[in-house]
Parts: sequence; structure tokens; C-alpha cells
Amino acid sequence: MPKIKRVLVANRGEIALRVMRTCRECGIKTIAVYSSVDKTSPHVLFADESVFIGNAPSAESYLDQQKIIDAAKKTRADAIHPGYGFLSENATFATRCKENDIIFIGPSARSIELMGDKTKARELVKKALVPLPPGTESDINSISEAKKIAREIGYPVLIKAAAGGGGKGMRIVYQEDDFEKSVKSARSEAKNAFGDERVFVEKYLEEPRHIEFQVFGDIHGNVIHLFERECSIQRRHQKVIEEAPSPFMTEDLRQKMADAAVAAAKSCGYVGAGTVEFLVDKNRNFYFLEMNTRLQVEHPVTELITGIDLVSLQIDVAEGKKLPFTQNQVRKWGHAIECRIYAEDPYDQFLPSTGKVSIHRIPSGNGVRVDSGIDEGQEISIYYDPMISKLCVHSADRKTAIQKMLRALDEYVVSGVKTTIPFCKFTLNENHFRDGIYDTHFIANYFNPGKISESESEKVAALMSSLLTANKQYNQSNNQTTPSKHISNWWRKRNHHT
Repeated sequence: MPKIKRVLVANRGEIALRVMRTCRECGIKTIAVYSSVDKTSPHVLFADESVFIGNAPSAESYLDQQKIIDAAKKTRADAIHPGYGFLSENATFATRCKENDIIFIGPSARSIELMGDKTKARELVKKALVPLPPGTESDINSISEAKKIAREIGYPVLIKAAAGGGGKGMRIVYQEDDFEKSVKSARSEAKNAFGDERVFVEKYLEEPRHIEFQVFGDIHGNVIHLFERECSIQRRHQKVIEEAPSPFMTEDLRQKMADAAVAAAKSCGYVGAGTVEFLVDKNRNFYFLEMNTRLQVEHPVTELITGIDLVSLQIDVAEGKKLPFTQNQVRKWGHAIECRIYAEDPYDQFLPSTGKVSIHRIPSGNGVRVDSGIDEGQEISIYYDPMISKLCVHSADRKTAIQKMLRALDEYVVSGVKTTIPFCKFTLNENHFRDGIYDTHFIANYFNPGKISESESEKVAALMSSLLTANKQYNQSNNQTTPSKHISNWWRKRNHHT
């Protein structure tokens, strides 16, 4: 394969910017695509070139395959990096890239298709002897037969969308009387979300932990893992805080799960970066959940403990190179934690919080990494995921990593929207989390919005926002164009500037 010199990043926000930074370090030119509401976004300003692809709704821009292919051809891009979300796990898009002689920086269309269909994936990994939770072999055709299986494996059971993800098309059923209506509800949601109403049944694990393994394959048949990530702190079946390595892990369990993850990847001839996800019960029995055929949101914690740039490795593999190391050469060091800073209100069921980000002051210091895709003055809109940034820390051990994260969260100032910062602080101070004794029900079991209070940084942000608004109104009424010296002096003194 030819060397990649120009990459179009078919995404937006922090992941687009993160990919572009590695490309620039590799001497690769970057092309951004953007919708009408993203024309001044950081990823657009950072790229070497940019192409407008449509209106704000994703279907008219970031999900429009033809517009993105046309943009790549117009800018003479050698390759497209899809990031995560949008078209990253779309087999048809991967095929269309190949048909247009554009390198898709990701797995083959076949791998995406096999692992994207959860019933096909279950059948495939079962042949590779990867443990599966008890349940139906394929999608539900007969309610009576599915009820019989549910009785055999025992309630509670989980109804899941065959083509699903992100918690959509998923229902927990605790008793048989609720089974049929839950199937109908899951089917309806799955059809609306994915255009596919197929669902299947599996045993619902109580006190489950969500642990995933980063895997990597090349076109020469090599597949390795880069250790695990603990992803059990979730709301609405979506992750909020991740860490690596998992505090629940033993060396024996790590080896067994790693072998299963590699076997799952090999079962579909996997090439590139992928993640094999497992559920683990309190007795450390683990079961295959799904495989995500893309770069994960939480990939920075793996980069921090291994020192490996996963995007750079993706590019190397896409160019046809062999993986530059064997499994025995991969090492991990220390502990990393990621907090997803969402524009959501943790005081009100994590509902999205839209509006203009008037203040965005990110933390820094040794071992602190912030992947952000938004600047002050930008809007958090209804059109896209409400993530503001990913705050990551790395330290010698878990205890010091927790303390470093708490320090970083205290420094983080956002105004204009509600954020998950207070929830992250609550979690890192909660005893069950600090002891590593938690599961995917952490929020339901331990989180009480009444127990979190507004932090000093949030009070300062709110006050500063109010002062800036008042100052702007004052300036307009007095024809001034610069900030009031009183507010500027106050802000400098508050931050101990001279």
C-alpha cells in the first residue's frame, strides 16, 4: 500500500482534533469536514484544509457518505479516518472508500458487518470458544420459545437489539409478565434507532462489571492486545468514567480475558484498532458483550499506560505495515483515569444542557491530558453528542491517580452549561469507587444528587459569567470595546496573576 500523505477526518469535535494532531506529528496533511454550526470549530481551524458538507443535522452532513467521499476526492485525500460514531462502524462506507481508491483507516467492511450484528458476532465468537452469557442463539422469532429460554436461564434477562449499541433497544426484564411488552418496546426502539427491529435474549448479570480489551491487528495476521479498561461507571448504559488497568483484575483473569479478546478479533480477520467488551460477574466469570470495530472514546487511558499512540498505529497498519512489536514487548506502567466532561445536568438525571460555553478553563500539570473540541464562545447544540472534553490523568498508582484527577477537576472551570464535573468529583470521593468495589449499577446504588454541592470553581465560573455579561452590557451602553479594568483586575487577582 502507498504511504498516506493526506487524511480526511470524517468527524468533528475532540476526536477529529485528536486524530489531526497525530497526523501532523507524522507529517501528514489533514482535511476537516464541517457542518453549518461547526464552521469555526477547533478541528476546522486546526486542519490544513476544510470542506463544508451541509446543514447541522447529522443526516445532512457527517452521515452523508457521498458528500464525504466527494470531499475526499476534491481534496485528493489518500485516506479517511472516521474517528468514532457517525460512519466509523458503517460497512457500506468502508466499501465505498475502497471502491473510490481511498484508504479507510479501520477494519474491513466484512469485519465491521460481522461484529456490528450482535447475533452474528455471538455465533462467530462462540466458534472461537469465547464465553457467552446464556441466551437465545439468534434473534427472537417466537415469543413463546423466547419465554421458555428466559425461564430456563432464569430472570432477570436482558433483551438487546441485534444491530444496537449505546443502550438503545435494550430492556431488563425481571418477571415473565413483563416479557412480551418489553420485547415489543425494545423492537420499536431498535427499529427507530438502527432501522432493524431484531432483538435477542441473554441472561442479565447482577453486579456486573464492564471490562474491555484493546486489540490491534495487521494485514499480516498478527493480533495483539494492549490490556484492559474498566468502564463500569455508566449512565443510561453509556460510560462516564474509565480507568486502566481495572482494579478488579487479577493476573490470571487478565490472561484469560486477553486470550479471549484476541481470539474474538482473529475470528473475523480483524485489522486495525478494535475493542472487545466483556461483562464480568462478582465471581470473576466473564462473558462476551460485543466488539467495537473502531477507536474507542476512552482510548487515551490505554495510550497513557502503554505509551503507544493508537492513531499513529492505526495509520501504520492502514499503510500495510506490520505491528512494530509483539505481545511480549507490550508493557503497561502506572494507572490512568478518564472523566468524560459532558454538558449534562447531574442534578437532573444527566439531561443534556445546551447553550453557549462562556468560560472554558482547562486544568494542566504533570500527568494531565485534556482532549477537547470546543472553545469559549461556542454553542453546545442539540445536534450532536454533548461531550465537551475528556479529562485524563496518569500516575504511578491508582491512589495517586485519583488524587491527581480530583485536583484537575477542581481546576476545571466551565460556565454557560451544566457539566458532569460535580458527578465526577462525587464518584472519585465515594468509598466504593476508591476501594475499587463497584459495578455498572454505581449510579443507582450510590449516587444521590443531593450529596453533591456546587464547587468553588463552579461558583467562580457562574460569578465570572455574570460579571462578563454585565460588563458587556455596560460597554455597549458606553460605546466601549474593551473589558472593564475592574473585572480584568478581579480575574487576575483571583488567579494570583501579577
